[in-house]
Amino acid sequence: MYDAAAEGIVPAMRPKPFRFHADFARAAPGDHPLPDQPDRPTPLEALAAGVAAAVHGADLDDGIGSLVGAAIAALGATSAMVSLQDPDRPDPELTLTIGLDEAAQQAAVAAVSDPAHPLTTAGRDRTEARAGATIALPLIVTRGGVEEALGALAVTFADDAAAGAADPTYLRLVADLAALAVDRARLASTVAERSEWFERLAHTDPLTGLANLRTISRVLELELARAGRQGGEVSVALFDVDDFGAVNEAAGRDAGDDVLRSVASILSGAVRLVDTVARYGADEFLLVAPGSAGAVVAQRVVDGVADLPATDGRTISVTAGVARFPVDGADAETVIGAAQGALERARTERRGTVETTEGGAS
Repeated sequence: MYDAAAEGIVPAMRPKPFRFHADFARAAPGDHPLPDQPDRPTPLEALAAGVAAAVHGADLDDGIGSLVGAAIAALGATSAMVSLQDPDRPDPELTLTIGLDEAAQQAAVAAVSDPAHPLTTAGRDRTEARAGATIALPLIVTRGGVEEALGALAVTFADDAAAGAADPTYLRLVADLAALAVDRARLASTVAERSEWFERLAHTDPLTGLANLRTISRVLELELARAGRQGGEVSVALFDVDDFGAVNEAAGRDAGDDVLRSVASILSGAVRLVDTVARYGADEFLLVAPGSAGAVVAQRVVDGVADLPATDGRTISVTAGVARFPVDGADAETVIGAAQGALERARTERRGTVETTEGGAS
């Protein structure tokens, strides 16, 4: 059986995706005492304050800390700690302590690794666990009729008698509210991650990770508008992977996808920070480069692709056509059309080169 008195401690903090900082009460009781009996909030006042912080707080750190801190003040407890179970890690980790000094926090990290520690037991067995003056309860939520353990809450009192006098219903309610706060934060994080992912999907090509047609079209419109206002230029380069269909037929679609990803990687590494590159078609890529340096950037891309290893015995190369605004057109469609014309000339006369609208492959 775990002996809390023998260990002489109770929790500390380690980094986690949902890390709680109990700065408001992490000093030892002697240095930053919890309220004395006459100053304690009533249990209802403590819950109201804690729930308000958990629901309306700026982040989970403050919310869960305020909830647990108010509750142990109402109970007259001396300290508390929370462990959380990260879905991506095998073991729970200590994430919050209240009423402990730094030394006690450090000792607590080692203590909760003991399988018999009440905090560990409560989280693992999903049931209340007691050891001396410490009471631990699991943090559990139910979704779709299935219980999910999120971690555990442990509250330590001055002595065994005080622990025995604690209202078990109130403790369970605090644990449930803490579980709800953690679950709410994790759901919000999941929603944010999915929103970011869908936003990225809306603007990028899933195979290459480059911008997609929708995004590059908007970028080109904005660059042309800016160049028009400032009297500047915009270069547009259209790249085509030579004999891509033959690579697909001979080596298979997976090999073709690898070629496209390799070319995309060269494009990403060769362009400037101000440039934008996108997958424009099945085996075509488009570069939008502010200024007149489009041909120079395109040549770097062509040279970089030429250094790629062969696929199924076939050398990988790209051919490029470059046009400029406003010399070759006053709008996006016209400029891209001019780049397409230059590309077709290069493909007919000399593949693996850069052709400009001024003529002459390089």
